[in-house]
Amino acid sequence: MSLRIEYYERLGETVHHGILDNGLKIMVVPKPGYAKKYAFFATRYGGMDTRFQLNGQWLDTPPGIAHYLEHKTFDTQDGNALQTLAQNGAEPNAFTSNAMTGYYFDSTEKFEENLKILLEFVSVPYYTQESVEKERGIISQEIRMTEDDPDWQVYMRMLRAMYANHTAREAIAGTVESIQDITADTLNQCHKAFYTPSNMILTVVGDVSPEKMEEMAFWTLPKSGGPEIPRDYGAEQDDMIPERETRTSMEVSSPRFLAGFKCRPAPRGEAWLRQSLIGELAGDILLGDSSPLYQRLYESGLINGNFGGDYELMPGLACFYAGGESRESRKVTEEILKEARRLGAGEIDPEFFERIRRANYGSWLRSLNSFENIAVALTEGYFDGYDPFRFPRVFESVTREDIAAFLRENITENKMVLSEITPKE
Repeated sequence: MSLRIEYYERLGETVHHGILDNGLKIMVVPKPGYAKKYAFFATRYGGMDTRFQLNGQWLDTPPGIAHYLEHKTFDTQDGNALQTLAQNGAEPNAFTSNAMTGYYFDSTEKFEENLKILLEFVSVPYYTQESVEKERGIISQEIRMTEDDPDWQVYMRMLRAMYANHTAREAIAGTVESIQDITADTLNQCHKAFYTPSNMILTVVGDVSPEKMEEMAFWTLPKSGGPEIPRDYGAEQDDMIPERETRTSMEVSSPRFLAGFKCRPAPRGEAWLRQSLIGELAGDILLGDSSPLYQRLYESGLINGNFGGDYELMPGLACFYAGGESRESRKVTEEILKEARRLGAGEIDPEFFERIRRANYGSWLRSLNSFENIAVALTEGYFDGYDPFRFPRVFESVTREDIAAFLRENITENKMVLSEITPKE
């Protein structure tokens, strides 16, 4: 096949894209004249995908297995692909999120040689039970480090209080206990299910030949893709909050908290992108560092510069949260709810709204200066069913009433959980 060419006039970007016969999605963004080239090879498989159907049978795999598989995928018959790429002048790495695992590198020389290495080691598993056992200690140490991180703890405890069944309530890396059950056979099952071309995307950004990238993917990867894998993230009721408050003590100098709000999940497609934009804008308008609420809380000493919030979308899940360090978390949450009611009633200042809109739009445009941001945005968009380069049109459709409705419907006491970390006495 030949890749289709799509030009985005408002962004000045061109994307060559298509789906190979084996089901692999490939996207190439040419950047003539640039020395650096960037490749991102990702699978729609992350920390949440612990329960899935393979060959007609439902499998329950241990929390942390996607992250464990990421670690072991660098193993090759000749050694370690991470070291091979680094010796070849590339800067490689990988990450596992809730819904994706991505392997990437950038280089200014030997790019095609490095790309072939990337495609080969990700698509062809090679690990023994002995090497899997050896990795267990390394990952256990990594897990213990995150479990000692109060910011991670306050976030994960918020999710567990908010969701009774959704698999996002489990840490991406799992626990020291859960990874004890991971074997080479289990890793092979997960690789067979999810590391198949039809569940993956290759994105390349740089001064490259799109036809050459397509040719390399065709000749290097398996000639057939696998079936669609049904997944079970755990049924959730939108209006149910299992636990309103969660509190623990750690070695911290000052208390910290997160107030989380359980939102309605987004459908795949452009609605996903639009809901994401609305959530982000609502967060900036409600409690961004130039918002009236932020200024009042900061001037009264209720918060410090670490205060902030975010809106997250995952398959079957959406939540908004805000927090930071404060000795009066309940007072802060009362003020958040009060301000959300005011703004939700239609009192969003038009000039402030436009200023935040312009700032967010400019920030998004500047992100396109990064090859990595382009590749990750295209990948996430493909997995979630939307085209991120249609951002300007979707962004311009968001109104003040959309923001007011979001705050009115979501930032309410009946949808809130409070997660707190207090200093050990």
